[in-house]
Amino acid sequence: MNKFFQRLLSIFIPIGIVLVIFFCINLYNVFYVVNTNFDSENIKLYVKPNTNFVELKKQITPFVKSSYYFNIAADQKGYSSRVKSGLYIIPKKSNNNDIINILRGRSQAVKVTFNNHERLENLAGRVSKQIFLDSLSLINAFYDKTFILQHGFDSQNAISMYLPDTYEFFWDTSVVVFRQKMLESYNSFWNKDRIQKAKKIGLSKKDISILASIVQKESVMKDERPRIAGVYLNRLKKQMRLQADPTVIFALKDQNDNFDRKIRRVLYKDLKIKSPYNTYKYRGLPPGPICMPDLDAIDAVLNAENHKFLFFVADPQNRGYHLFGRNLKEHNFNKKKYIRWINKKKIYR
Repeated sequence: MNKFFQRLLSIFIPIGIVLVIFFCINLYNVFYVVNTNFDSENIKLYVKPNTNFVELKKQITPFVKSSYYFNIAADQKGYSSRVKSGLYIIPKKSNNNDIINILRGRSQAVKVTFNNHERLENLAGRVSKQIFLDSLSLINAFYDKTFILQHGFDSQNAISMYLPDTYEFFWDTSVVVFRQKMLESYNSFWNKDRIQKAKKIGLSKKDISILASIVQKESVMKDERPRIAGVYLNRLKKQMRLQADPTVIFALKDQNDNFDRKIRRVLYKDLKIKSPYNTYKYRGLPPGPICMPDLDAIDAVLNAENHKFLFFVADPQNRGYHLFGRNLKEHNFNKKKYIRWINKKKIYR
């Protein structure tokens, strides 16, 4: 009997050792052998919401050496039934264990940047290129009446809630989360100090944003913006029309529904356009911003320069800056310089 068991052991022990070795090798191949198939330092894998494992396999197959071993590893780790959406960065020379841990982990954030768009439609188009949100969904959320009225906006000034900057979002963030973060950033920007300055000026937060959008369009020179803001505040105090060329340009674009149009010169006939945005025809501020003003432009209005200037015109000798006048005599003198220069440059439209 002892000899019989000895013979069995002599047979099964080697078989067992072989099986263990086979199992270990297979386990190693499935989980720990490098399984990436790209030369760059990493690849970005964008997994859309509601992606199933079959779709995920098609997406990742070009980037792995063995989709067979990847599938086994995914099943073993329970990932195949719990695919998560988001942006995932997979480094070169990752094994299946690494890859699946990355895909099961937290999605990477992306930076979303936008600047001085003239309409919410343009903002939607810009944002949709950076995160997984289509522009139509964004536009509907931006103009959602319940939301904008709840937070004190309307369809014409709702654009003032979106402050040009760089933000971080998950690539697969929802439209509701995006809009809410924009609101929170807006409320955070309008701290007690800024609200107090707006009250001192006698304008609401939305009025400040409207005026800042005009200042934004008038000058790219940040150091000059407080002076320009001071001009418009002086005109408002005297109940003068703002007579801001950028508002006329906006009115022309709005009337023709063509915001891609380039208008370099405002003509006298343009000043007659019937639009609430035409500040040559109507007193006070237009009904909404003519673009998203920079944070710097808003602060320029809140910290406007105290002076007696009522007019300004582009300075031909100092590009980007303006010549300021306290009365029509000074303004007409400055204006002649500008007209001579613009005609010399043959800028007729």
